[in-house]
Amino acid sequence: MSTAGPVFARPRTPAAKSLHLVRLNPIITRSELVEATGLSQPTITRATAALLKAGLIQERTDLTRSQGRGRPTVPLEASDNGWLLAGIAVGTSSTYIGLYDTRGRIIREDNVPTPVSKLSPDDFVEHVIAGVNRLATGVDRTLVSVGVTTSGTVDEEGKVHAANLGWDGMDIAGRLDFQFGVPVTVTPAVPAILASETQAAPLGDEARTLVLFADDSIGAALSDEDGVAPIDLPQFDGADPRDTLVNAALAPRLAEAADASSVLAQRASDLGRLTAQLIDAHRPDTVVIAGSAFYDVPTAPKLFASAARGELDPDLASATELRMIPNHKEIVRSIARAVALDPLLRTPLELNTAKVRAA
Repeated sequence: MSTAGPVFARPRTPAAKSLHLVRLNPIITRSELVEATGLSQPTITRATAALLKAGLIQERTDLTRSQGRGRPTVPLEASDNGWLLAGIAVGTSSTYIGLYDTRGRIIREDNVPTPVSKLSPDDFVEHVIAGVNRLATGVDRTLVSVGVTTSGTVDEEGKVHAANLGWDGMDIAGRLDFQFGVPVTVTPAVPAILASETQAAPLGDEARTLVLFADDSIGAALSDEDGVAPIDLPQFDGADPRDTLVNAALAPRLAEAADASSVLAQRASDLGRLTAQLIDAHRPDTVVIAGSAFYDVPTAPKLFASAARGELDPDLASATELRMIPNHKEIVRSIARAVALDPLLRTPLELNTAKVRAA
């Protein structure tokens, strides 16, 4: 089971747009929602009525303002309706699980040991299910969705193909759906890095941001006015970067090198050149880089930036901001939260239906 529409799409329905704006503003009125969305007053009235019924927003009657004749203005704010959203970030040795409320606040979290190389797919899923159940025990909330991020790619059927995990067609969505009976979203981890930012961006934000992640795996994604989506990596020095720039590909060279830092430094430069190709092809306003490959030696960030800018036309180089997320724990937490909140922000009223069905 998966929620409708592309994962990490920008808010499209009146309810999703209204909820997005209410979440970004501590207090907002229906008239302000009309102005911000460009939708009609009746459309906003219907959308907010549905969100109020679902318990996702609430009226602040204590802040009611009277403006002469007509109905007084009652501001709106986000509310907590007792739903629980799970976000799961799959790793090669451990898997992070976070449980969130509808405001995006963390309820509980844990890192579950999941040494993928030693576990069968069935055993891996059992570890994850046990982790979710353990965290949810004693929490008086209703689980309404589960989101999963993983390395590799996810096909149209929601099956995972990740060489570093040893998965080729892993149906984690089907297994979690069978266990929990709620909408399950499965997506590559790289788009989720950007989604954690776009979920907090204003409506109509058309800035193009590209992310490149390099660690045990490598991948890229691009955000634009439609949302976030993975993008293909170009050939680099005549080879697939997934075969040459990931940690496993460097292992033989590191074992033979007299100075391992020189091998890692060269990878940082190579990643800079690869990024230049991506910038030239997609023309983003900002490039976000993440993963240990960008900071595993002290010189890596500087070598990366120098190589990237050195390959680009000077005007394009100066127009593109480079930004790094240096902390692995920060990345894992942000992508788990992003995938957990995605169905809520994309199709909030469908989750309400799922909750009623499960009750």
